[in-house]
Amino acid sequence: MTFQGKIAYVTGASSGIGRGAAIRLANDGAAVVLIGRRRRHLDEVAELCGEHAAVLELDVADGAAVAEVLPNALAEHGPPDIVVHAAGITVLGALDALSEDEWDRQMDTNVKSIFHLNRVLWPAMQPTGGAIVIVASTASFAAFPQDAAYVASKGAVLALTKAMALDGAPHGIRVNAVCPGFILTPNLQGYFDGQPDPAAAVRGAAEAAPLARLGTPEDVAGAVAFLAGDDAAFITGTSVLIDGGLLARVPT
Repeated sequence: MTFQGKIAYVTGASSGIGRGAAIRLANDGAAVVLIGRRRRHLDEVAELCGEHAAVLELDVADGAAVAEVLPNALAEHGPPDIVVHAAGITVLGALDALSEDEWDRQMDTNVKSIFHLNRVLWPAMQPTGGAIVIVASTASFAAFPQDAAYVASKGAVLALTKAMALDGAPHGIRVNAVCPGFILTPNLQGYFDGQPDPAAAVRGAAEAAPLARLGTPEDVAGAVAFLAGDDAAFITGTSVLIDGGLLARVPT
């Protein structure tokens, strides 16, 4: 697969799935714009992505900042052929235990950030089309206990993928989602650390999937690259589970 001459904007690029996706796209030839809040980590990823990587320090949950900063990035780096929405956090807690600020922080990062980015990037993609890949989750299909806001956000992301695909089709913009299971990222490690027995949580997650291991960001990056590429030219409005078979098995 090659993305020579393509420009990819990747959010959440400083770590985890966003980092893995950015490196994969860069290795496949794309120029990548790395978007995230942590400059030092973004610089480290840029080194791994090579000379055609640019760093954009930006909180995608901040609509005013996105509206101010992102148009300048478009002018400097060009319109995207590929957009990967990988920014995300996990706010733990049952619904009755969450504060309004916690709920808003979860939704602002995982869902509203897509709205903020799309207001700027979508018009830039319309003349030539392109591919958008949104990071959803197995939680888009099945819930985790004590994780209400995260589950709600990922359900919304999956529905949004379908709506955007319909709106994008007349412009040649394809929109799909990847739905990772237990992928070993800092975000998932934070979820494990919040459990009564973190070590047991890690073992349980690894054993839950028929493939009997945790996934890696590279596992997800391969699916992102496929959905962003020409081999997926007739695929839009759908999702790909990357969960080691987790949702294929009825628990016994």
